[in-house]
Order: sequence, then C-alpha cells, then structure tokens
Amino acid sequence: MDTTTNGHTNNNDTTLIQLVTFKIADEEFGVDILRVQEIIRMMPITKVPKAPFFVEGVINLRGKVIPIIDMRRRFGMATNAHDGQTRITVMDLQGQVVGFVVDAVREVLRIKESTVEAPPQVVAGIGSDYLKGVGKLDDRLLILLDLDKLLSEAEMGALSGVDDAAMERAG
Repeated sequence: MDTTTNGHTNNNDTTLIQLVTFKIADEEFGVDILRVQEIIRMMPITKVPKAPFFVEGVINLRGKVIPIIDMRRRFGMATNAHDGQTRITVMDLQGQVVGFVVDAVREVLRIKESTVEAPPQVVAGIGSDYLKGVGKLDDRLLILLDLDKLLSEAEMGALSGVDDAAMERAG
C-alpha cells in the first residue's frame, strides 16, 4: 500500500524522497520538491545597493519582489556568465520566497532514503553546515541541501533588508 505524506512516499518500509535536482559548477544538488515553488528562465535582475555578497539582486515576479541568491557566490565558487541553461529556482526559505540562480535544472527524482548518507565535513569546498546528506545514485552522487540552514539568522535578516531596499527604490 502506497501512501504519500510531505513529499515522501512510503512503500513497505522503503521511504522515497522526491527531489528537484540542479547543477552548480560540476556538482549536482537536490532539494525537497515541496520547497520548490517554481523554476523560471533567467530574467533581468535589479541590483540592490549594500546587499550581501551572495545576493545578485531582486526580480519582479508577477508583482512580487523576490531576492535572488547566486548559488555560486553563496558556495564560494567562481561566478560565470548566465547561459541558456541557467535557471532561477523559486523556493521557500524559512517562510520567505527567494530565488536561487543555478547553472541548470536537471530533473525531478525519487531516491530511496536509505541511499542517503550523512554528509562528509567538506563536499566540493562547501562546508557541511547546510548539507542534509549525500545521495548515492547508480552513476553519480547527489548533494542534498538543507534549505533551513543555507543562510544564518544574520544573513536572513540582511535578505529581508534587500526586500525593503528594493521596495523603497520602486516606490
């Protein structure tokens, strides 16, 4: 008997996690599908003065101002020019709608929870603070992000300030 709760499918004690996967540089990441509101093509991003280093700016998405985080900057990776594969994944981050610039969105994937291991201390130069685990797939590894720990409280506060500054400029 299959039952689905909170994006996880239970089938005879085998729990499946449903993820949206995306690439940043040469690494593949995954986040819980229930946290992803939508995936959009790149659009013009308005710079916001005094924004945190990892904030590229804001966009106007159907009348709502959304801060945009460059995931390469957030992870301390070299930035690159956006191309036809670059996407903005719009997600819920601690109750705030935020867009994340990723190099490419790969797929929606279901993996067995049993294939996920605790994260090592450092993966691809990224500290383990905001990693949920590493999923072992047949031909690759998938780094699972813990969105609730992606930004510190101070960074979340600064992100709220970006919204306010953008609204003041627009008004």
